[in-house]
Amino acid sequence: MLTMTNIVKSYGPTQVLEGVSLAVAAGQVMALMGENGAGKSTLVKILAGIEPLDDGTIEIDGRPVSIRSPAQARAAGVGYVAQELSIIDSLSVAENVFLGDASIGIMRSVAKLAALAKPYLARVGLEHIDPMALAEEYSVAERQLVEIARLLSRKARIAILDEPTAALSETEIVRVKAAVRALAAEGCAVIYVTHRMPEVFDLTHRVTVLRNGKSFPAMDTATLSIDTLIEAMLGRQLGKMFPPRAASLGGEALRLDACLAQGLKAPISLSVRRGEILSLAGQVGSGASTILRLLAGVTPIVSGKAYLEGEAYAPDSIADSIASKVVYCSDDRKRDGIFAVRSVPENLTAPALGAISRYQLLSPRLEKGHIRSIAAKFGLEERYFGRLAGNLSGGNQQKVALGKWIGLNPKVLLVEEPTRGVDVGARAEIYRHLRQLADDGLSIIFASSDTQEVLGLADRIATFFHGQLVQIVDADAATPESLTRDVTRAAHAA
Repeated sequence: MLTMTNIVKSYGPTQVLEGVSLAVAAGQVMALMGENGAGKSTLVKILAGIEPLDDGTIEIDGRPVSIRSPAQARAAGVGYVAQELSIIDSLSVAENVFLGDASIGIMRSVAKLAALAKPYLARVGLEHIDPMALAEEYSVAERQLVEIARLLSRKARIAILDEPTAALSETEIVRVKAAVRALAAEGCAVIYVTHRMPEVFDLTHRVTVLRNGKSFPAMDTATLSIDTLIEAMLGRQLGKMFPPRAASLGGEALRLDACLAQGLKAPISLSVRRGEILSLAGQVGSGASTILRLLAGVTPIVSGKAYLEGEAYAPDSIADSIASKVVYCSDDRKRDGIFAVRSVPENLTAPALGAISRYQLLSPRLEKGHIRSIAAKFGLEERYFGRLAGNLSGGNQQKVALGKWIGLNPKVLLVEEPTRGVDVGARAEIYRHLRQLADDGLSIIFASSDTQEVLGLADRIATFFHGQLVQIVDADAATPESLTRDVTRAAHAA
Protein backbone atom coordinates (compact mmCIF):
# COMPACT_ATOMS: atom_id res chain seq x y z
CA MET A 1 0.00 0.00 0.00
CA LEU A 2 2.83 2.42 0.88
CA THR A 3 6.30 2.70 -0.62
CA MET A 4 8.80 5.40 0.32
CA THR A 5 11.98 5.24 -1.77
CA ASN A 6 15.34 7.00 -1.34
CA ILE A 7 13.97 9.69 0.98
CA VAL A 8 16.51 12.45 1.63
CA LYS A 9 16.19 15.23 4.20
CA SER A 10 18.70 17.79 5.48
CA TYR A 11 18.53 20.65 7.94
CA GLY A 12 21.20 23.07 6.80
CA PRO A 13 24.50 21.17 6.61
CA THR A 14 23.15 18.25 8.68
CA GLN A 15 21.79 15.36 6.63
CA VAL A 16 19.17 13.57 8.70
CA LEU A 17 17.93 11.04 6.13
CA GLU A 18 20.26 9.57 3.51
CA GLY A 19 18.21 7.65 0.98
CA VAL A 20 15.79 5.95 3.39
CA SER A 21 13.29 3.43 2.04
CA LEU A 22 10.19 1.95 3.68
CA ALA A 23 7.39 -0.30 2.38
CA VAL A 24 4.25 -1.36 4.25
CA ALA A 25 1.50 -3.66 3.02
CA ALA A 26 -2.23 -3.43 3.72
CA GLY A 27 -3.11 -5.16 6.99
CA GLN A 28 0.50 -5.07 8.16
CA VAL A 29 1.96 -3.49 11.31
CA MET A 30 5.50 -2.30 10.59
CA ALA A 31 7.73 -1.38 13.53
CA LEU A 32 10.04 1.54 12.79
CA MET A 33 13.01 1.18 15.14
CA GLY A 34 16.25 3.03 15.83
CA GLU A 35 18.09 5.07 18.42
CA ASN A 36 17.01 8.62 19.22
CA GLY A 37 18.34 10.77 16.38
CA ALA A 38 18.28 7.93 13.85
CA GLY A 39 15.67 9.76 11.73
CA LYS A 40 12.45 7.94 12.63
CA SER A 41 10.40 11.00 13.58
CA THR A 42 11.67 12.95 10.57
CA LEU A 43 10.62 10.14 8.22
CA VAL A 44 7.08 9.87 9.60
CA LYS A 45 6.70 13.67 9.67
CA ILE A 46 7.51 13.71 5.94
CA LEU A 47 4.77 11.14 5.33
CA ALA A 48 2.38 13.15 7.53
CA GLY A 49 3.08 16.34 5.54
CA ILE A 50 4.69 18.16 8.47
CA GLU A 51 8.18 18.23 6.94
CA PRO A 52 8.93 18.49 3.19
CA LEU A 53 11.30 15.94 1.68
CA ASP A 54 14.36 17.08 -0.24
CA ASP A 55 14.43 14.11 -2.59
CA GLY A 56 12.85 10.70 -3.07
CA THR A 57 9.39 9.39 -3.94
CA ILE A 58 6.26 8.36 -2.05
CA GLU A 59 3.78 5.96 -3.65
CA ILE A 60 0.39 4.87 -2.34
CA ASP A 61 -1.27 1.94 -4.11
CA GLY A 62 1.51 2.12 -6.68
CA ARG A 63 0.81 5.72 -7.65
CA PRO A 64 3.19 8.61 -6.90
CA VAL A 65 1.78 11.19 -4.50
CA SER A 66 2.95 14.63 -3.44
CA ILE A 67 2.59 15.27 0.28
CA ARG A 68 3.61 18.79 1.25
CA SER A 69 1.09 19.57 4.01
CA PRO A 70 -0.96 17.75 6.67
CA ALA A 71 -4.09 18.41 4.58
CA GLN A 72 -2.52 16.64 1.59
CA ALA A 73 -1.52 13.75 3.85
CA ARG A 74 -5.09 13.39 5.16
CA ALA A 75 -6.44 13.55 1.59
CA ALA A 76 -4.05 10.72 0.68
CA GLY A 77 -5.42 8.62 3.55
CA VAL A 78 -2.54 9.13 5.99
CA GLY A 79 -3.37 9.48 9.69
CA TYR A 80 -0.77 10.55 12.25
CA VAL A 81 -0.61 10.28 16.04
CA ALA A 82 2.40 12.35 17.06
CA GLN A 83 4.75 11.71 19.96
CA GLU A 84 3.85 15.13 21.42
CA LEU A 85 0.18 15.59 22.28
CA SER A 86 -1.80 17.82 19.93
CA ILE A 87 -4.85 17.91 22.19
CA ILE A 88 -6.38 21.35 22.86
CA ASP A 89 -7.19 21.29 26.56
CA SER A 90 -9.79 24.07 26.39
CA LEU A 91 -11.93 22.13 23.89
CA SER A 92 -14.19 19.20 24.69
CA VAL A 93 -13.06 15.62 24.17
CA ALA A 94 -15.48 15.30 21.24
CA GLU A 95 -14.16 18.45 19.57
CA ASN A 96 -10.65 17.07 19.90
CA VAL A 97 -11.68 13.78 18.28
CA PHE A 98 -12.84 15.65 15.17
CA LEU A 99 -10.24 18.43 15.29
CA GLY A 100 -9.25 19.46 11.76
CA ASP A 101 -11.92 17.30 10.08
CA ALA A 102 -13.65 19.64 7.63
CA SER A 103 -16.21 16.96 6.70
CA ILE A 104 -17.85 17.22 10.15
CA GLY A 105 -18.85 20.86 9.72
CA ILE A 106 -18.31 23.78 12.05
CA MET A 107 -21.97 24.30 12.99
CA ARG A 108 -22.49 21.01 14.81
CA SER A 109 -23.22 21.29 18.51
CA VAL A 110 -20.94 19.71 21.07
CA ALA A 111 -23.77 17.32 21.97
CA LYS A 112 -23.98 16.08 18.37
CA LEU A 113 -20.21 15.76 18.16
CA ALA A 114 -20.26 13.80 21.42
CA ALA A 115 -22.72 11.28 19.95
CA LEU A 116 -20.49 10.88 16.88
CA ALA A 117 -17.34 10.55 19.00
CA LYS A 118 -18.58 7.83 21.39
CA PRO A 119 -17.95 4.81 19.07
CA TYR A 120 -14.37 5.93 18.41
CA LEU A 121 -13.70 6.54 22.11
CA ALA A 122 -15.10 3.12 22.95
CA ARG A 123 -12.66 1.48 20.53
CA VAL A 124 -9.72 2.78 22.56
CA GLY A 125 -11.25 1.92 25.93
CA LEU A 126 -12.56 5.40 26.76
CA GLU A 127 -16.26 4.57 26.90
CA HIS A 128 -16.27 5.75 30.54
CA ILE A 129 -15.32 9.38 29.84
CA ASP A 130 -17.71 12.23 29.04
CA PRO A 131 -17.18 13.40 25.42
CA MET A 132 -18.64 16.81 26.32
CA ALA A 133 -16.13 17.41 29.15
CA LEU A 134 -13.06 19.54 28.54
CA ALA A 135 -9.96 17.57 27.58
CA GLU A 136 -8.00 19.21 30.40
CA GLU A 137 -10.06 17.24 32.92
CA TYR A 138 -8.39 13.99 31.88
CA SER A 139 -4.95 12.50 32.41
CA VAL A 140 -2.08 12.54 29.91
CA ALA A 141 -2.75 8.86 29.21
CA GLU A 142 -6.44 9.45 28.50
CA ARG A 143 -5.64 12.39 26.23
CA GLN A 144 -3.17 10.19 24.32
CA LEU A 145 -5.98 7.72 23.73
CA VAL A 146 -8.19 10.58 22.48
CA GLU A 147 -5.48 11.23 19.86
CA ILE A 148 -5.79 7.63 18.68
CA ALA A 149 -9.58 7.95 18.62
CA ARG A 150 -9.09 10.95 16.30
CA LEU A 151 -7.03 8.80 13.94
CA LEU A 152 -9.79 6.17 13.95
CA SER A 153 -12.41 8.82 13.17
CA ARG A 154 -10.54 9.83 10.03
CA LYS A 155 -10.66 6.27 8.68
CA ALA A 156 -7.03 6.47 7.68
CA ARG A 157 -5.72 3.82 5.28
CA ILE A 158 -2.15 4.44 6.40
CA ALA A 159 -1.81 4.96 10.16
CA ILE A 160 1.33 6.35 11.82
CA LEU A 161 1.68 6.00 15.58
CA ASP A 162 4.83 7.68 16.94
CA GLU A 163 5.51 6.47 20.49
CA PRO A 164 1.78 6.11 21.27
CA THR A 165 2.32 4.27 24.56
CA ALA A 166 5.19 6.33 26.03
CA ALA A 167 2.87 7.97 28.60
CA LEU A 168 0.61 4.97 29.21
CA SER A 169 0.36 2.26 31.86
CA GLU A 170 0.29 -1.45 31.06
CA THR A 171 -3.52 -1.56 31.12
CA GLU A 172 -3.81 1.40 28.75
CA ILE A 173 -1.16 -0.11 26.46
CA VAL A 174 -3.48 -3.10 26.07
CA ARG A 175 -6.15 -0.71 24.74
CA VAL A 176 -3.73 0.80 22.23
CA LYS A 177 -2.67 -2.64 21.04
CA ALA A 178 -6.29 -3.61 20.53
CA ALA A 179 -6.89 -0.45 18.48
CA VAL A 180 -3.79 -1.13 16.35
CA ARG A 181 -4.86 -4.72 15.72
CA ALA A 182 -8.31 -3.50 14.72
CA LEU A 183 -6.77 -1.04 12.24
CA ALA A 184 -4.66 -3.79 10.67
CA ALA A 185 -7.67 -6.16 10.53
CA GLU A 186 -9.57 -3.47 8.61
CA GLY A 187 -6.78 -3.35 6.01
CA CYS A 188 -4.76 -0.37 7.23
CA ALA A 189 -1.03 -0.19 6.75
CA VAL A 190 0.31 0.70 10.22
CA ILE A 191 3.69 2.27 10.97
CA TYR A 192 4.43 1.83 14.66
CA VAL A 193 7.31 3.75 16.26
CA THR A 194 8.27 2.59 19.75
CA HIS A 195 11.18 2.00 22.12
CA ARG A 196 9.32 -0.71 24.03
CA MET A 197 10.65 -4.07 22.92
CA PRO A 198 7.74 -6.20 24.22
CA GLU A 199 5.33 -4.23 22.02
CA VAL A 200 7.43 -4.92 18.92
CA PHE A 201 7.33 -8.67 19.40
CA ASP A 202 3.72 -8.78 20.56
CA LEU A 203 2.19 -6.47 17.97
CA THR A 204 4.17 -6.08 14.74
CA HIS A 205 4.66 -8.22 11.65
CA ARG A 206 7.89 -6.70 10.34
CA VAL A 207 10.61 -4.32 11.50
CA THR A 208 12.45 -1.60 9.59
CA VAL A 209 15.56 -0.28 11.35
CA LEU A 210 17.03 3.18 10.85
CA ARG A 211 20.59 3.88 11.94
CA ASN A 212 22.42 7.18 11.45
CA GLY A 213 19.89 8.35 8.87
CA LYS A 214 20.03 5.19 6.78
CA SER A 215 17.53 2.34 6.47
CA PHE A 216 18.09 -1.40 6.38
CA PRO A 217 15.93 -4.04 4.66
CA ALA A 218 12.79 -4.91 6.61
CA MET A 219 12.90 -8.09 8.69
CA ASP A 220 10.13 -10.42 9.81
CA THR A 221 9.56 -9.88 13.53
CA ALA A 222 9.18 -13.64 14.08
CA THR A 223 12.78 -14.20 12.95
CA LEU A 224 14.25 -11.73 15.46
CA SER A 225 15.28 -11.83 19.11
CA ILE A 226 15.65 -8.83 21.39
CA ASP A 227 19.44 -9.13 21.16
CA THR A 228 19.54 -9.26 17.35
CA LEU A 229 17.16 -6.32 17.07
CA ILE A 230 19.18 -4.22 19.51
CA GLU A 231 22.38 -5.08 17.64
CA ALA A 232 20.74 -3.98 14.36
CA MET A 233 19.68 -0.67 15.93
CA LEU A 234 23.02 0.11 17.56
CA GLY A 235 25.40 -1.46 15.05
CA ARG A 236 27.05 -3.20 17.98
CA GLN A 237 26.21 -5.51 20.86
CA LEU A 238 24.58 -3.75 23.80
CA GLY A 239 25.79 -5.96 26.61
CA LYS A 240 23.66 -6.22 29.75
CA MET A 241 20.79 -3.74 29.92
CA PHE A 242 20.77 -3.51 33.71
CA PRO A 243 23.84 -3.27 35.98
CA PRO A 244 24.20 -5.55 39.04
CA ARG A 245 22.14 -4.66 42.11
CA ALA A 246 23.64 -3.15 45.23
CA ALA A 247 25.86 -5.54 47.19
CA SER A 248 25.27 -3.66 50.46
CA LEU A 249 23.20 -0.70 51.63
CA GLY A 250 23.66 2.05 54.19
CA GLY A 251 21.32 3.21 56.91
CA GLU A 252 17.83 4.61 56.45
CA ALA A 253 17.80 7.83 54.40
CA LEU A 254 14.10 8.68 54.18
CA ARG A 255 10.92 7.29 55.73
CA LEU A 256 7.17 7.84 55.45
CA ASP A 257 5.04 6.92 58.47
CA ALA A 258 1.31 6.59 57.69
CA CYS A 259 1.39 9.54 55.28
CA LEU A 260 -1.79 10.59 53.51
CA ALA A 261 -2.17 13.14 50.70
CA GLN A 262 -4.65 14.03 47.99
CA GLY A 263 -4.61 11.18 45.47
CA LEU A 264 -4.05 8.50 48.11
CA LYS A 265 -6.90 6.41 49.54
CA ALA A 266 -4.99 4.97 52.48
CA PRO A 267 -1.98 6.03 54.58
CA ILE A 268 1.39 4.98 53.15
CA SER A 269 4.44 3.79 55.08
CA LEU A 270 7.72 3.01 53.34
CA SER A 271 11.43 3.78 53.54
CA VAL A 272 14.56 3.91 51.40
CA ARG A 273 18.15 3.32 52.54
CA ARG A 274 21.34 5.05 51.47
CA GLY A 275 22.56 3.51 48.22
CA GLU A 276 19.20 1.86 47.51
CA ILE A 277 17.03 2.15 44.39
CA LEU A 278 13.36 1.83 45.34
CA SER A 279 10.74 1.54 42.60
CA LEU A 280 7.15 2.72 43.01
CA ALA A 281 5.29 0.61 40.47
CA GLY A 282 1.76 1.30 39.36
CA GLN A 283 -0.48 2.47 36.58
CA VAL A 284 -1.50 6.05 35.94
CA GLY A 285 -3.52 7.21 38.97
CA SER A 286 -2.25 4.40 41.20
CA GLY A 287 -0.70 6.75 43.76
CA ALA A 288 2.95 6.03 42.89
CA SER A 289 3.51 9.47 41.37
CA THR A 290 1.72 11.08 44.32
CA ILE A 291 4.41 9.73 46.66
CA LEU A 292 7.14 11.41 44.61
CA ARG A 293 5.29 14.70 44.54
CA LEU A 294 4.63 14.51 48.28
CA LEU A 295 8.33 14.04 48.94
CA ALA A 296 9.20 16.85 46.51
CA GLY A 297 6.92 19.38 48.23
CA VAL A 298 4.51 19.58 45.28
CA THR A 299 1.66 17.81 47.11
CA PRO A 300 1.17 18.60 50.83
CA ILE A 301 1.07 15.87 53.47
CA VAL A 302 -2.44 15.78 54.99
CA SER A 303 -1.56 13.45 57.85
CA GLY A 304 1.32 11.29 58.99
CA LYS A 305 4.99 12.18 59.15
CA ALA A 306 8.10 11.96 56.97
CA TYR A 307 11.70 11.75 58.16
CA LEU A 308 14.94 12.55 56.36
CA GLU A 309 17.99 11.00 58.01
CA GLY A 310 16.01 10.76 61.24
CA GLU A 311 14.87 14.39 61.27
CA ALA A 312 11.29 15.54 60.62
CA TYR A 313 10.80 16.33 56.92
CA ALA A 314 7.78 18.33 55.73
CA PRO A 315 8.58 20.35 52.58
CA ASP A 316 6.08 23.07 51.67
CA SER A 317 7.49 23.56 48.18
CA ILE A 318 10.04 22.28 45.69
CA ALA A 319 12.41 24.95 47.00
CA ASP A 320 12.07 23.43 50.49
CA SER A 321 12.88 19.93 49.25
CA ILE A 322 15.87 21.17 47.25
CA ALA A 323 17.18 22.96 50.34
CA SER A 324 16.99 19.61 52.12
CA LYS A 325 18.86 17.97 49.22
CA VAL A 326 15.82 16.03 48.00
CA VAL A 327 15.45 16.64 44.25
CA TYR A 328 12.68 15.72 41.82
CA CYS A 329 12.77 14.97 38.07
CA SER A 330 9.23 14.86 36.65
CA ASP A 331 7.94 12.68 33.81
CA ASP A 332 7.36 15.65 31.47
CA ARG A 333 10.84 16.81 30.52
CA LYS A 334 9.57 19.10 27.74
CA ARG A 335 7.40 21.06 30.18
CA ASP A 336 9.44 21.17 33.38
CA GLY A 337 12.50 18.95 32.95
CA ILE A 338 14.57 21.16 30.67
CA PHE A 339 14.73 24.72 29.34
CA ALA A 340 14.37 23.73 25.69
CA VAL A 341 15.50 27.08 24.24
CA ARG A 342 18.56 27.35 26.50
CA SER A 343 21.95 25.75 25.99
CA VAL A 344 23.00 22.49 27.61
CA PRO A 345 25.42 24.27 30.01
CA GLU A 346 22.69 26.71 31.08
CA ASN A 347 20.40 23.77 31.83
CA LEU A 348 23.00 21.86 33.80
CA THR A 349 23.87 24.87 35.99
CA ALA A 350 20.33 26.27 36.44
CA PRO A 351 19.69 24.83 39.94
CA ALA A 352 23.23 25.55 41.16
CA LEU A 353 23.90 29.19 40.31
CA GLY A 354 25.07 29.90 43.85
CA ALA A 355 27.70 27.17 43.67
CA ILE A 356 29.22 28.53 40.47
CA SER A 357 29.13 32.22 41.42
CA ARG A 358 31.40 34.55 43.34
CA TYR A 359 30.05 37.87 44.65
CA GLN A 360 26.83 37.27 42.65
CA LEU A 361 28.74 36.95 39.39
CA LEU A 362 29.08 33.71 37.46
CA SER A 363 32.56 32.24 37.59
CA PRO A 364 33.52 30.72 34.20
CA ARG A 365 36.06 28.48 35.94
CA LEU A 366 33.56 27.10 38.44
CA GLU A 367 30.87 26.82 35.78
CA LYS A 368 33.16 24.79 33.50
CA GLY A 369 34.14 22.42 36.28
CA HIS A 370 30.51 21.96 37.35
CA ILE A 371 29.36 21.15 33.81
CA ARG A 372 32.17 18.69 33.16
CA SER A 373 31.53 16.89 36.44
CA ILE A 374 27.85 16.36 35.59
CA ALA A 375 28.62 15.38 31.98
CA ALA A 376 31.03 12.71 33.20
CA LYS A 377 28.43 11.26 35.58
CA PHE A 378 25.78 10.98 32.86
CA GLY A 379 27.84 10.32 29.74
CA LEU A 380 27.07 13.67 28.04
CA GLU A 381 29.60 14.37 25.31
CA GLU A 382 31.19 17.83 25.15
CA ARG A 383 30.09 18.22 21.53
CA TYR A 384 26.56 18.78 22.84
CA PHE A 385 27.53 21.74 25.04
CA GLY A 386 26.99 24.29 22.26
CA ARG A 387 23.48 23.06 21.45
CA LEU A 388 20.07 24.06 22.72
CA ALA A 389 18.69 21.38 25.06
CA GLY A 390 15.51 21.09 22.98
CA ASN A 391 17.54 20.08 19.92
CA LEU A 392 19.04 17.02 21.61
CA SER A 393 17.74 13.48 21.23
CA GLY A 394 15.28 12.22 23.82
CA GLY A 395 17.99 10.23 25.58
CA ASN A 396 20.35 13.19 25.86
CA GLN A 397 17.52 15.48 27.00
CA GLN A 398 16.80 13.02 29.78
CA LYS A 399 20.47 12.97 30.78
CA VAL A 400 20.32 16.78 31.04
CA ALA A 401 17.06 16.66 33.02
CA LEU A 402 18.58 14.21 35.51
CA GLY A 403 22.10 15.58 35.49
CA LYS A 404 21.22 19.13 36.50
CA TRP A 405 19.97 17.81 39.86
CA ILE A 406 23.02 15.64 40.46
CA GLY A 407 25.10 18.82 40.43
CA LEU A 408 23.51 19.70 43.79
CA ASN A 409 24.98 16.58 45.44
CA PRO A 410 21.53 15.47 46.68
CA LYS A 411 20.77 12.91 49.36
CA VAL A 412 17.62 11.60 47.63
CA LEU A 413 16.78 11.62 43.91
CA LEU A 414 13.10 11.31 42.97
CA VAL A 415 12.48 10.34 39.34
CA GLU A 416 9.19 9.87 37.51
CA GLU A 417 9.39 7.58 34.44
CA PRO A 418 13.21 7.78 34.15
CA THR A 419 13.44 6.58 30.52
CA ARG A 420 10.14 7.59 28.91
CA GLY A 421 10.69 8.16 25.17
CA VAL A 422 14.35 7.06 25.41
CA ASP A 423 15.91 4.54 23.03
CA VAL A 424 17.36 1.24 24.17
CA GLY A 425 21.01 2.32 23.99
CA ALA A 426 20.45 5.49 26.00
CA ARG A 427 18.30 3.54 28.48
CA ALA A 428 21.18 1.22 29.27
CA GLU A 429 23.46 4.23 29.80
CA ILE A 430 20.98 5.94 32.14
CA TYR A 431 20.47 2.75 34.14
CA ARG A 432 24.24 2.35 34.51
CA HIS A 433 24.70 5.95 35.66
CA LEU A 434 21.81 5.73 38.15
CA ARG A 435 23.24 2.56 39.63
CA GLN A 436 26.68 4.16 39.92
CA LEU A 437 25.14 7.12 41.77
CA ALA A 438 23.39 4.69 44.13
CA ASP A 439 26.66 2.80 44.67
CA ASP A 440 28.18 6.16 45.66
CA GLY A 441 25.54 6.50 48.41
CA LEU A 442 22.64 8.34 46.72
CA SER A 443 19.12 7.09 47.56
CA ILE A 444 16.92 6.87 44.46
CA ILE A 445 13.14 6.51 44.36
CA PHE A 446 11.59 6.17 40.91
CA ALA A 447 8.03 5.68 39.69
CA SER A 448 7.56 3.70 36.51
CA SER A 449 4.87 1.91 34.54
CA ASP A 450 7.50 -0.07 32.58
CA THR A 451 7.58 -3.62 33.97
CA GLN A 452 11.00 -4.44 32.54
CA GLU A 453 12.49 -1.26 34.01
CA VAL A 454 11.00 -1.86 37.46
CA LEU A 455 12.22 -5.45 37.65
CA GLY A 456 15.66 -4.72 36.23
CA LEU A 457 16.67 -1.49 37.97
CA ALA A 458 15.16 -1.61 41.46
CA ASP A 459 16.53 -3.18 44.64
CA ARG A 460 13.03 -3.20 46.16
CA ILE A 461 9.60 -2.64 44.62
CA ALA A 462 6.56 -0.96 46.22
CA THR A 463 3.43 -1.73 44.20
CA PHE A 464 0.41 0.58 44.11
CA PHE A 465 -3.20 0.22 43.00
CA HIS A 466 -5.97 2.84 43.14
CA GLY A 467 -4.23 5.06 45.65
CA GLN A 468 -3.16 2.25 47.96
CA LEU A 469 0.13 0.49 48.68
CA VAL A 470 -0.26 -3.20 47.83
CA GLN A 471 3.05 -4.55 49.11
CA ILE A 472 6.83 -3.99 49.19
CA VAL A 473 9.04 -6.84 47.93
CA ASP A 474 12.67 -7.45 47.09
CA ALA A 475 13.13 -7.11 43.32
CA ASP A 476 14.74 -10.57 43.18
CA ALA A 477 11.48 -12.06 44.45
CA ALA A 478 9.25 -10.33 41.87
CA THR A 479 8.23 -11.59 38.44
CA PRO A 480 6.42 -9.89 35.53
CA GLU A 481 3.32 -11.87 36.44
CA SER A 482 3.36 -10.98 40.14
CA LEU A 483 4.06 -7.33 39.36
CA THR A 484 1.21 -7.12 36.86
CA ARG A 485 -1.13 -8.83 39.34
CA ASP A 486 -0.25 -6.32 42.04
CA VAL A 487 -0.68 -3.16 39.95
CA THR A 488 -3.90 -4.25 38.27
CA ARG A 489 -6.14 -6.23 40.57
CA ALA A 490 -4.53 -7.39 43.82
CA ALA A 491 -6.00 -4.51 45.82
CA HIS A 492 -9.54 -5.47 44.74
CA ALA A 493 -9.43 -8.15 47.38
CA ALA A 494 -8.19 -5.76 50.06
